[in-house]
Amino acid sequence: MIGGRNDLIKSDDGPDMMRDASTQYVAGSGTAAGIAPISGTRQTLRCNGRVQRMRITILGGAGFLGRKLATRLAKDGALGGRAITGLTLFDLNAPASLPAPFPVTCLGGDVADPAAVAAAIPAGTEVVFHLAAVVSAAAEADFDLGMEVNLHGTLAVLAACRALGTSPRMIFTSSVASFGGGQDAVVPDDGRQIPTNSYGAQKAIGELLLHDASRRGFLDAVNLRLPTVMVRPGRPNKAASSFVSAIVREPLLGLETHCPVPDDFAVWICSPRATIEWFLHAAAMDTAPLGLDRGINPPGRSLSVAKILSALKQVAGKAARDKVGFAFDKEVFDIVKGWPGAFAATRARRLGFKEQEAMEEIIQGFIEDDLAATKAERGL
Repeated sequence: MIGGRNDLIKSDDGPDMMRDASTQYVAGSGTAAGIAPISGTRQTLRCNGRVQRMRITILGGAGFLGRKLATRLAKDGALGGRAITGLTLFDLNAPASLPAPFPVTCLGGDVADPAAVAAAIPAGTEVVFHLAAVVSAAAEADFDLGMEVNLHGTLAVLAACRALGTSPRMIFTSSVASFGGGQDAVVPDDGRQIPTNSYGAQKAIGELLLHDASRRGFLDAVNLRLPTVMVRPGRPNKAASSFVSAIVREPLLGLETHCPVPDDFAVWICSPRATIEWFLHAAAMDTAPLGLDRGINPPGRSLSVAKILSALKQVAGKAARDKVGFAFDKEVFDIVKGWPGAFAATRARRLGFKEQEAMEEIIQGFIEDDLAATKAERGL
């Protein structure tokens, strides 16, 4: 294993992932698969007398978005009006299981390993959420690692979906980092992807591959170019955009932090709550209107750092705002300065994607959903 690698590989910018894990667990058993039978209630739908199954896989299932998505699916028990009959969670370490009205299988493995990915996308899988990635700054620092996970991992997922022969729906988390243009850009829906960093290039390449795979009928892709998701729980990570969450999360934890960019720097952001709604909509929507163009720019919100901090002050008070200082970081700035400050996102709205809530609501959502757990995780 390459030294320091565990600190660089993330699942949707979530918890650290470790190489060479291959343990499989099944919900309710607490033991390795094959030793105890799968437990849980199996739900089915019937069409013309035949059982219709809805099996779902989340690649990057231990990350914070993967975990939120799994929890939501377990709560709803259905997707697109069809009962879920099985869920597979996959990450470098086998994710922890969760209570659900259907069997939950948890697998550990490398997303760039075709055999491991094929095991995570078994026959009967109809929806695959591909959230696993090496984050922006880490992919910039280690080109080979970024290519292995972000490109070859996506190729392994494509191959596994193709092998099913059923054209499963695949939701791929691409990124605003796949575009250039900088602070003054307002990217139209047909804007060209000219990334200014390796992470964005790897995401753009993945999108093109999935466009073609959809055209050929190997799978049915929806490529979501996610804004910077905030407020992320837990600890700061290696993403260049990590500061966007940190300038809100750390003060709410009672900790001081520094912003590495000027206060007039604009970021295209979204909340975890909106992101999960986008995932669910992308999984159930009619993709015929997409045609060959499977890329979606979801309707995020463009805000300057100053406006984010103003919202923090409004929600949490002046004492919280005063915990944020400024310390320019050229390495971070050189990565994020090329990212567009805003997107038109008219196509996504027309296709029914949820509008992003206001910044004050995003902060309040973090307080309600994740603040207590983050304090516990960090011993605060």
